Amino acid sequence: MATEKQNFPSGNSAASGIVVHSSAELGAAIRRRREQLELKQTDLAGLGGTGNRFVVELERGKPTVQLQKVLDIMDLLGLEVVVKPKTSGGL
Repeated sequence: MATEKQNFPSGNSAASGIVVHSSAELGAAIRRRREQLELKQTDLAGLGGTGNRFVVELERGKPTVQLQKVLDIMDLLGLEVVVKPKTSGGL
């Protein structure tokens, strides 16, 4: 998948981010960012106050991980969620 090799832009603009359509894509994006920061999964788990298993499951795209924990990990990595209307589709 082409998006898995994509690097994160350095700017803060939502337009310079990536669009995520699944828990697997979100997990891959989190993994890429962790690797860019040269952190091990155990390092991230310790910083986030969670278990290593949570980080492993998150990066593998487990769809039932706890949302608040995901948001906390994303915040630690300097990532954020932006919710906006799609340019096409929807109801």
